[in-house]
Amino acid sequence: MLWITLALLLFIVQIASIIVVEYRRSNKAIAWVIIMFMFPLLGFLPYYFVAKEYSCYRTLQRKKNKQWEQFKNELIHRSKHRVTKHMRGDWPPEFNLHASLKNIPSLPITACNETTVYTEGKQAFEAMLESIAAAEHHIHIEFYIIRDDQLGTRFERLLIRKAQEGIQVRLLYDGIGSRLLGKAFLKRLRQAGVETGCFFPPLATFFDKRLNYRNHRKIVVVDGKTAYFGGLNIGDEYLGKDPELGYWRDTHFRLTGDAVLWVQYTFFTDWYLVKDQLITDSVYYPDQESYGKEWVQIVKSGPDETILELMFSLIVSAKKRIYIETPYFVPDPGILLALKTAVISGIDVRIIIPGVPDKKLVYNASLSYVQELLQLGVKFYCYQKGFIHAKVIISDNLACSGSANMDMRSFCGQFELNAVFFDGKVVDRLLQDFYRDLSVSNELTLPEFKKRSTIQKLKEVFARLLSPLF
Repeated sequence: MLWITLALLLFIVQIASIIVVEYRRSNKAIAWVIIMFMFPLLGFLPYYFVAKEYSCYRTLQRKKNKQWEQFKNELIHRSKHRVTKHMRGDWPPEFNLHASLKNIPSLPITACNETTVYTEGKQAFEAMLESIAAAEHHIHIEFYIIRDDQLGTRFERLLIRKAQEGIQVRLLYDGIGSRLLGKAFLKRLRQAGVETGCFFPPLATFFDKRLNYRNHRKIVVVDGKTAYFGGLNIGDEYLGKDPELGYWRDTHFRLTGDAVLWVQYTFFTDWYLVKDQLITDSVYYPDQESYGKEWVQIVKSGPDETILELMFSLIVSAKKRIYIETPYFVPDPGILLALKTAVISGIDVRIIIPGVPDKKLVYNASLSYVQELLQLGVKFYCYQKGFIHAKVIISDNLACSGSANMDMRSFCGQFELNAVFFDGKVVDRLLQDFYRDLSVSNELTLPEFKKRSTIQKLKEVFARLLSPLF
């Protein structure tokens, strides 16, 4: 009897601790309480190790010196100077409709950019490999997932060759996303002279209680003049070779122009966090040779600088249309309310989600939001050609895309890199891609969706309750 009483007291203390610590994040508190009731006493262990509020940013702020902050200000000044010199300071009219973008605590809106959009892995990877092969000074690569497969081997061999030619090669990979990457793969790179870094190694971050915070960015920067980013990781499945998912539809970008400086800056902030090396040499931030006419804003986000405000701003400022493509649709209450308000106001709101999911739990959580939004007039489509991994928001004449999904993890728990595109050509291209995806998608209708089984509805309820945790 005594042991039962002590266990009950311990359980009550654990529940109380979660409520007190997570009172500002009620959705997350509810999810963890559910886990506690499912796994009494034992459920507190995963909470203790993975739910710690992210604090690296404050550590980084204490560590970084005035040189780093001064350097960022110099880059901002360079970007503004290019605007004045080559764009005559004429901000596009969309800035007035989306003035809040200029005040989002991120990186500045840049000018003189040129953008190439890729919708398939084969095109994007061939372009990346071509740029890497032509590198003359340095190559910086950062991916959430790197596989030791056919595609990974192509990158490995090319990076080894470039390092042996005397090119500086730096590579970052996420400790969880690339957990299957073998030591032999990394050893071969290091022996050739490639510098590597693991972002939050699993074992170390487990005991440091930061296991839940991952680096989801996908970056390639060559000579500080060409940058790639978007939704693609390095692996054969991103070429459509996964037998279960089949064709892989994604969105990736190639950038030249001043925006490249900020992709480079993002890479070096991560390099500093992992390797404790402060690199601000001007050779890595060369004068840009591109004199394009596109405006681009790089948006660097993480647990300490959320992308949620950007997505919310894009939705609430729309006047005509909001088109969303995302593999995972798990909006927070603010985004959900914004979407509801938009469609009630007569805005055309369309959302494309996968027809074939890669993660059943997240997919069920996504479906749990469909009926309430369908009832208000939001149109949902399930992509049928394969798996859609593109992450795109089109708000009137603006578009935002990159590595961030429309889910809680991307909002609050992962390091992401997106860009806002103001140029009509880029937005039109993303619109064309969206309409093309609609043509191979099945629209979800309210009468048909209501017919799903009771078991399916229960799965959705359970997944939604746990959704703040994934």
